[in-house]
Amino acid sequence: MKRRLPALTGIPHALALTLALCLPLSACAREETLLDVSIVDVDQGEQLSPIAHRGRDYIAGHPGHRFAVTMQNLSGERVLAVLSVDGVNAISGQTAGASQAGYVLEPWQRVEIRGWRKSYADIAEFYFTDLPDSYAARTGRPDNVGVIGVAAFRERRLQAMPYSPPAPMIGEAGKAMAERSSADAAGAGNESRARRQDSASAPSAMAQQIGTGHGQRRYDPVAQTQFERDSARPNQRIALFYDSFEALAARGIIRARNYGQQPEPFPLGFVPDPY
Repeated sequence: MKRRLPALTGIPHALALTLALCLPLSACAREETLLDVSIVDVDQGEQLSPIAHRGRDYIAGHPGHRFAVTMQNLSGERVLAVLSVDGVNAISGQTAGASQAGYVLEPWQRVEIRGWRKSYADIAEFYFTDLPDSYAARTGRPDNVGVIGVAAFRERRLQAMPYSPPAPMIGEAGKAMAERSSADAAGAGNESRARRQDSASAPSAMAQQIGTGHGQRRYDPVAQTQFERDSARPNQRIALFYDSFEALAARGIIRARNYGQQPEPFPLGFVPDPY
């Protein structure tokens, strides 16, 4: 069975086209659900279950284990997914921003992103490691270690323009022509405000223990494509926070005695004697 490769957008020429043709931020005010995002421990072959805590989702990573970011397109249209790991764009290596390069998923497509993109042909695998060994820390950017983010965008649909007869020329020629409306490029204030709200709701703390390393090279081909975003603002933003099991337990996010255990509907095997 032939495997469909994820398409890659945001190479300098394609990115310039995408940014130049975005619509105003006001065109996308409501957040949608375009993607389902999960983290898979590659070495254990298991999906890491998120733990909800104070409005955030957390996962416990095992140091030394490789992992993949799995994305499922839940729509019947192409979707652009910009992936950030520890505040770093997983394709370009830049400090992450939603307007940067991303992966294009075909309708209903499911992909596993297993590492930092090194070329069209290969990646350096993601793995959980001590914070000083993380790629972000080793490149002088440790402040955002501990979060995996995805910004998802709808593709702009080309719509046929209805025909309207030319307006009659009245007086000066310029008066009969419609004025061009300019796109509102505001929005940086909205994103910074959202970041401040996120930090205000963060649990009390303890230093982050683990981050994402720059692992071994792995063959993982992609192809380049063009993608025109429907809006400059993401239609969906997803954040999964992570740390070691010990760190999350110490912060009260998970309970050590229950984590990883499956509940049993009938925990006792036989009828006990009455007291």
